[in-house]
Amino acid sequence: ALIFILAHNGVRPLFLRVLTGVAQQSLNLTVMVFVIFLGATVFSLVFTRLGGEAIVGEFLGNMPGGAHGAVLVVMVIVFILGMFLDTFEILFIVVPISAPILLKMDVDPVWLSIMLAINLQTSYLTPPFGFSLFFLRGVAPPEVTTAHIYRGIVPFVGLQIICLAIVWIFPQLATWLPAVIYG
Repeated sequence: ALIFILAHNGVRPLFLRVLTGVAQQSLNLTVMVFVIFLGATVFSLVFTRLGGEAIVGEFLGNMPGGAHGAVLVVMVIVFILGMFLDTFEILFIVVPISAPILLKMDVDPVWLSIMLAINLQTSYLTPPFGFSLFFLRGVAPPEVTTAHIYRGIVPFVGLQIICLAIVWIFPQLATWLPAVIYG
């Protein structure tokens, strides 16, 4: 309807083609996300129905260190998966399986969410499929090689891991503001 109105008010055909292209790309991306969400939901439901959640719960519950050991295992798994999968797949598959178990172990949901967000951002920078690296490769000049980019991200990944460790040691950094706002 918007395109029809714009077309009859003297808007140039080039603008309409651009607007149509952008709308089509947005639709494609939205459909892709919903297909991933649907597939992940079906996987999670089947996984839960077949007793997978109980197995994962038992596995995480038997980790040395209790809740902290379980969170550490989930963080390592998320980090490794982040090297190969996109954020959506990890959020739609790993979080519904592991988060309820961790929350039953009295892990703070705000702290866990912040830890997962930092972890996913860190893994988004790591090879072999660091998606941010491919975006950077696309805009870098030709004399900057992929090897240069891989070596260049090492300090940033190190800083992200240090940030993750700091939030692990001082969970108040992630929880104090929501506690102040929401009581």
